[in-house]
Amino acid sequence: MSESPILEVKGISKSFGGIKAVCNVSLKLYKGEVLGVIGPNGSGKTTLVNLITGFVSANTGKIFFKSKDITGLAPYKITNLGLTRTFQVMRPYHTLPAYKNLVVPLNSPRVQGTRGGKFGDRDTVAIDILEELGFERDARVPYKPASSLPLGYLKRLEMGRCIALKPEVIICDEIFSGLSMSEIASMIPLLEKLQKEGITMMMIEHRLRELFRLTNRVMVMNFGEKIAEGRPGEIMENQEVKEAYIGTEIS
Repeated sequence: MSESPILEVKGISKSFGGIKAVCNVSLKLYKGEVLGVIGPNGSGKTTLVNLITGFVSANTGKIFFKSKDITGLAPYKITNLGLTRTFQVMRPYHTLPAYKNLVVPLNSPRVQGTRGGKFGDRDTVAIDILEELGFERDARVPYKPASSLPLGYLKRLEMGRCIALKPEVIICDEIFSGLSMSEIASMIPLLEKLQKEGITMMMIEHRLRELFRLTNRVMVMNFGEKIAEGRPGEIMENQEVKEAYIGTEIS
């Protein structure tokens, strides 16, 4: 990992009415690492992702990506810098074939000029990306409308849209949520491959056993605050973390 963070959040806070969804949270994400962000439901994890990626405006604090202040930038501008995310509730273009969902980001300003100049070339690149993610080209799954895909394929499609943007950082918001154990088992090698290819990741997740296979470091949130940070084994021995997870599966 590099010495300076690729992504840094400094004292970020967000309130909705009188509810403090995120309160003075700071974090550093280093190039090449996988940072896990965990916490009970309602602890502020997704709000933190929305703040970082520009979907929600912060009340206080700063966010830096590659030392550039991105606080308050529109989501598309943040994406074009190389920071992208998946959504907990998937947002595909339902009526388009699966591969066309990737052709859209392949025509983004970030990608223009870096891959084939013809539209047909981007079709091929889109299908190639989906095939790497487990879409069977011969079964014509990439050509089916996104609305017809089961959850496992939609999760992979969500990741494929991120990969198509050639990002430096991907934030995964509960990528394992709703998947079967076999689907998760097939997803983990794909995430490991992305890390080996140099993509930095921040993963918000409830499936802790699987998450800990991937992460270098874990940050724990509760009631909008960061309550602990460290290696997975150390985190789960933290008394405050144990108390936050009372009644929650942590094994």
